[in-house]
Amino acid sequence: MQNQRKIILDLAVTLDGFIEGKNGEIDWCIMEPEMNFTEFLHQIDTIFYGRKSYELWGQYSPGENASAEEIEMWEIIESKEKYVFSRTQQSADGKAKYINDNVVEEVKKIKNKPGKDIWLYGGASLITTFVNHDLVDEYRLSVHPIILGAGKPLFIDIQHRVALKLVEAKTFPSGVVQLIYHKK
Repeated sequence: MQNQRKIILDLAVTLDGFIEGKNGEIDWCIMEPEMNFTEFLHQIDTIFYGRKSYELWGQYSPGENASAEEIEMWEIIESKEKYVFSRTQQSADGKAKYINDNVVEEVKKIKNKPGKDIWLYGGASLITTFVNHDLVDEYRLSVHPIILGAGKPLFIDIQHRVALKLVEAKTFPSGVVQLIYHKK
Protein backbone atom coordinates (compact mmCIF):
# COMPACT_ATOMS: atom_id res chain seq x y z
CA MET A 1 0.00 0.00 0.00
CA GLN A 2 1.35 3.43 -0.93
CA ASN A 3 1.82 6.19 1.59
CA GLN A 4 -0.80 8.90 1.44
CA ARG A 5 0.46 12.22 0.13
CA LYS A 6 0.95 14.96 2.73
CA ILE A 7 -0.50 18.44 2.51
CA ILE A 8 2.25 20.83 3.56
CA LEU A 9 1.55 24.43 4.53
CA ASP A 10 4.86 26.11 3.67
CA LEU A 11 5.05 29.86 3.94
CA ALA A 12 6.82 32.88 5.31
CA VAL A 13 5.46 34.66 8.35
CA THR A 14 6.63 37.71 10.29
CA LEU A 15 7.54 37.51 13.96
CA ASP A 16 4.17 39.11 14.76
CA GLY A 17 2.26 36.53 12.71
CA PHE A 18 1.52 38.25 9.40
CA ILE A 19 1.83 36.65 5.95
CA GLU A 20 1.73 39.99 4.15
CA GLY A 21 1.72 43.66 5.04
CA LYS A 22 -1.41 45.81 5.23
CA ASN A 23 -1.09 46.68 1.52
CA GLY A 24 -0.29 43.12 0.46
CA GLU A 25 3.46 43.69 0.49
CA ILE A 26 5.88 40.79 0.87
CA ASP A 27 9.08 42.78 0.40
CA TRP A 28 10.20 41.63 3.86
CA CYS A 29 10.37 38.00 2.70
CA ILE A 30 13.95 36.71 2.56
CA MET A 31 15.01 33.94 0.18
CA GLU A 32 18.54 32.73 0.71
CA PRO A 33 20.31 29.77 -0.93
CA GLU A 34 20.78 27.98 2.41
CA MET A 35 16.99 27.59 2.65
CA ASN A 36 17.20 25.17 -0.29
CA PHE A 37 13.66 25.95 -1.44
CA THR A 38 14.13 24.03 -4.68
CA GLU A 39 14.61 20.85 -2.61
CA PHE A 40 11.15 21.45 -1.14
CA LEU A 41 9.75 22.03 -4.64
CA HIS A 42 11.09 18.64 -5.76
CA GLN A 43 9.24 17.02 -2.82
CA ILE A 44 5.86 18.17 -4.21
CA ASP A 45 4.04 17.77 -7.51
CA THR A 46 0.84 19.68 -6.74
CA ILE A 47 0.01 23.18 -5.45
CA PHE A 48 -3.25 24.32 -3.83
CA TYR A 49 -4.09 28.02 -4.27
CA GLY A 50 -6.93 30.24 -3.20
CA ARG A 51 -8.31 32.33 -6.07
CA LYS A 52 -6.59 35.58 -5.06
CA SER A 53 -3.23 33.86 -4.49
CA TYR A 54 -3.47 32.15 -7.85
CA GLU A 55 -4.26 35.43 -9.60
CA LEU A 56 -1.20 37.03 -7.96
CA TRP A 57 1.32 34.18 -8.07
CA GLY A 58 -0.07 31.15 -9.91
CA GLN A 59 1.14 32.33 -13.30
CA TYR A 60 3.99 34.58 -12.16
CA SER A 61 7.02 34.89 -14.42
CA PRO A 62 10.23 36.46 -13.16
CA GLY A 63 11.40 39.60 -14.90
CA GLU A 64 14.36 39.83 -17.25
CA ASN A 65 16.62 40.96 -14.37
CA ALA A 66 15.88 37.83 -12.31
CA SER A 67 18.72 35.62 -11.16
CA ALA A 68 19.25 32.15 -12.64
CA GLU A 69 18.13 30.67 -9.30
CA GLU A 70 14.88 32.65 -9.32
CA ILE A 71 14.16 31.66 -12.93
CA GLU A 72 14.81 27.98 -12.10
CA MET A 73 12.55 28.17 -9.04
CA TRP A 74 9.63 29.64 -11.03
CA GLU A 75 10.11 27.09 -13.83
CA ILE A 76 9.82 24.29 -11.27
CA ILE A 77 6.69 25.89 -9.78
CA GLU A 78 5.18 26.27 -13.27
CA SER A 79 5.64 22.53 -13.89
CA LYS A 80 3.42 21.53 -10.95
CA GLU A 81 -0.22 20.49 -11.13
CA LYS A 82 -2.33 23.36 -9.79
CA TYR A 83 -5.71 23.46 -8.10
CA VAL A 84 -7.52 26.71 -7.38
CA PHE A 85 -10.21 26.85 -4.70
CA SER A 86 -12.87 29.42 -5.47
CA ARG A 87 -16.53 29.65 -4.53
CA THR A 88 -17.40 31.44 -7.76
CA GLN A 89 -14.73 31.40 -10.47
CA GLN A 90 -14.49 28.57 -12.97
CA SER A 91 -11.34 27.59 -14.83
CA ALA A 92 -10.23 30.54 -16.93
CA ASP A 93 -6.80 29.71 -18.28
CA GLY A 94 -6.67 25.92 -18.64
CA LYS A 95 -3.48 25.85 -16.53
CA ALA A 96 -5.23 25.00 -13.26
CA LYS A 97 -8.17 22.89 -12.15
CA TYR A 98 -10.80 24.80 -10.20
CA ILE A 99 -12.63 23.38 -7.19
CA ASN A 100 -15.81 25.28 -6.34
CA ASP A 101 -17.49 23.06 -3.73
CA ASN A 102 -17.14 19.78 -1.82
CA VAL A 103 -13.67 20.95 -0.75
CA VAL A 104 -13.02 18.24 1.84
CA GLU A 105 -14.10 15.41 -0.45
CA GLU A 106 -12.13 16.76 -3.43
CA VAL A 107 -8.99 17.26 -1.33
CA LYS A 108 -9.21 13.72 0.03
CA LYS A 109 -9.53 12.36 -3.53
CA ILE A 110 -6.41 14.29 -4.57
CA LYS A 111 -4.48 13.15 -1.49
CA ASN A 112 -5.28 9.53 -2.30
CA LYS A 113 -3.97 9.75 -5.87
CA PRO A 114 -0.43 8.48 -6.43
CA GLY A 115 2.16 11.22 -6.41
CA LYS A 116 4.39 13.44 -4.35
CA ASP A 117 3.32 15.71 -1.51
CA ILE A 118 1.06 18.75 -1.97
CA TRP A 119 1.95 22.37 -1.18
CA LEU A 120 -0.85 24.38 0.41
CA TYR A 121 0.23 27.78 -0.87
CA GLY A 122 -2.65 29.83 0.52
CA GLY A 123 -4.16 32.49 0.95
CA ALA A 124 -5.45 33.07 4.41
CA SER A 125 -9.06 31.97 3.92
CA LEU A 126 -7.99 28.75 2.19
CA ILE A 127 -5.54 28.05 5.02
CA THR A 128 -8.37 28.60 7.52
CA THR A 129 -10.59 26.11 5.64
CA PHE A 130 -7.82 23.50 5.58
CA VAL A 131 -6.95 23.94 9.28
CA ASN A 132 -10.61 23.86 10.34
CA HIS A 133 -11.16 20.62 8.38
CA ASP A 134 -7.94 19.04 9.70
CA LEU A 135 -6.44 18.75 6.22
CA VAL A 136 -2.91 20.08 6.93
CA ASP A 137 -0.38 17.34 7.68
CA GLU A 138 2.75 19.45 8.03
CA TYR A 139 3.30 23.09 8.96
CA ARG A 140 6.56 24.56 7.59
CA LEU A 141 6.71 28.13 8.81
CA SER A 142 9.68 30.33 8.04
CA VAL A 143 9.61 33.04 10.71
CA HIS A 144 11.25 36.21 9.41
CA PRO A 145 13.05 38.68 11.70
CA ILE A 146 10.63 41.55 11.23
CA ILE A 147 7.63 42.99 13.04
CA LEU A 148 5.13 44.65 10.70
CA GLY A 149 2.56 45.76 13.27
CA ALA A 150 -0.30 45.26 10.79
CA GLY A 151 -1.20 43.11 7.83
CA LYS A 152 -2.91 39.85 6.93
CA PRO A 153 -2.60 37.38 9.84
CA LEU A 154 -1.55 33.80 9.19
CA PHE A 155 -4.34 32.21 11.22
CA ILE A 156 -7.84 33.70 11.44
CA ASP A 157 -11.16 32.19 12.52
CA ILE A 158 -9.64 28.85 13.59
CA GLN A 159 -12.45 26.87 15.20
CA HIS A 160 -10.50 24.40 17.35
CA ARG A 161 -7.11 23.76 18.86
CA VAL A 162 -4.55 21.94 16.76
CA ALA A 163 -1.89 20.10 18.77
CA LEU A 164 1.44 20.01 16.95
CA LYS A 165 4.79 18.33 17.46
CA LEU A 166 8.00 20.14 16.47
CA VAL A 167 10.01 17.82 14.20
CA GLU A 168 12.69 20.23 13.00
CA ALA A 169 13.98 23.75 13.55
CA LYS A 170 16.58 25.40 11.33
CA THR A 171 18.17 28.81 11.58
CA PHE A 172 19.62 30.69 8.62
CA PRO A 173 22.26 33.45 8.36
CA SER A 174 19.57 36.09 7.70
CA GLY A 175 17.91 35.36 11.04
CA VAL A 176 15.03 33.41 9.51
CA VAL A 177 14.00 30.41 11.62
CA GLN A 178 12.17 27.57 9.88
CA LEU A 179 9.90 25.52 12.12
CA ILE A 180 8.48 22.23 10.89
CA TYR A 181 5.54 20.74 12.81
CA HIS A 182 3.47 17.60 12.32
CA LYS A 183 0.05 16.97 13.80
CA LYS A 184 0.15 15.08 17.10
